[in-house]
Amino acid sequence: MHDTAPGPASAVELAVPGSRPGSGSGGRPAGGPTGGPGTLSGPAAAATPLPRLVATDLDGTLLRGDSTLSPRTLAALRRTTGLGIHHVVVTGRPASGCAPFFDALGYTGLAVCGQGAQIYDAGRGRLLSAVGLDPGAARAALDRLTGLVGPLDLAVVTSGAGGEFVITAGFGRGDERALAPYRLAAPENLWDLPVDKVLLRHRTLGDTELAEAASLCAGPGLAVTHAGPRIVELLPSGFDKATGLARVAGALGVTARHVTAFGDMPNDIPMLAWAGHAVAMANGHPELKAVADEIAPANDEDGVAAVLERILGHAEPVPDQGVRP
Repeated sequence: MHDTAPGPASAVELAVPGSRPGSGSGGRPAGGPTGGPGTLSGPAAAATPLPRLVATDLDGTLLRGDSTLSPRTLAALRRTTGLGIHHVVVTGRPASGCAPFFDALGYTGLAVCGQGAQIYDAGRGRLLSAVGLDPGAARAALDRLTGLVGPLDLAVVTSGAGGEFVITAGFGRGDERALAPYRLAAPENLWDLPVDKVLLRHRTLGDTELAEAASLCAGPGLAVTHAGPRIVELLPSGFDKATGLARVAGALGVTARHVTAFGDMPNDIPMLAWAGHAVAMANGHPELKAVADEIAPANDEDGVAAVLERILGHAEPVPDQGVRP
């Protein structure tokens, strides 16, 4: 494992809250969404207070299905930060794969990457904090999983700000591989460099079944998350999107109850459970919708922008209050 502490040039000092955030420990009461898919109505939606921080997932949430950002979404985010509200990207993507999206957003603040195991300063291009996998524990877990479900197709993300996406021959199709730069390697060479996470695929099992089997086989120090369609990941335990967001929010002086968070998949559940106002996308997973306060229109319908436009209403800009992503 490795941990890179923030240095003097960091945008802000990162403070770790006293308790680990997670389901039930955030700034909002438990409860499901107030409306059905694509709706913005209901008591909770109508009464949403102005947040101090907006946290957004990337894939399936902020990004459209073709991995682009719409002009409407960009305008809504610019208005958000223009009002003095922090915007924090919280993504399962490693920091090394986020540069094109940060450039498109004009994003220079702190980002939570790698499912919460990385804190990245986008403005300075610096990885402030990162935790990698124990290779022995990870390989033992994969051996157990292979014994349980049969052969797997694997990919890894190597450690560091310049980390690579390294895949085995059976992982993904040509069109899918085009979405991110990758390097092809034999299975025995996946561990040539330190690794932050492993992506798992099975040729017949569905995502839910594979995630459940992987969870049974993950030993101490390991965790499993379902991050997207055909994306089941083996990660270091003790980190998720809620722990990462809590660190950044704490550094910015923002508590959970002043956070509005957007997501679409089960790996977003800890973040939405922690945030004061939780928004699931209409295209999102049923498990995530069950913990949301409202359901936004789908990502291809600019759902994040639609919710922000409603929440911000006729709010007026406030004076600059210091460092802001």
